[in-house]
Amino acid sequence: MPEWEDGRVRAAGGVPVRDGPTGVEVLVVHRPRYDDWTFPKGKREPGETDEQCALREVYEETGLRCALDEELPATTYVDRDGRPKLVRYWRVRVVGGSVVPNDEADEARWLPPAAAAVLLTYERDHAVLDALGDG
Repeated sequence: MPEWEDGRVRAAGGVPVRDGPTGVEVLVVHRPRYDDWTFPKGKREPGETDEQCALREVYEETGLRCALDEELPATTYVDRDGRPKLVRYWRVRVVGGSVVPNDEADEARWLPPAAAAVLLTYERDHAVLDALGDG
């Protein structure tokens, strides 16, 4: 299990951003395993950097190939197994692929930030969303 030296589980993710018909939109995903709406993210694999993990997880959960832009605030919390967890996030821009539902994320929605804020399951995701500003 990838962990920090202090015992926290290490994970990373991305917030895909695009220019939509009415302004900036972000992509949020529904994960059926947890029945939640959040940003694409997941645990780091051995030998993988946080940046590589973020791009891999976005691709695995959405089908989108992305490039990293600026880093966003990290979140920390206790996971469902009682372990402290740290998730680093980046704003990512789509460079290829298309959204494809799968077992990890069965639905994805491009939404304006205000609509995404209503849909997000976890309060901790709001700080990540808020850091995007006006795009």
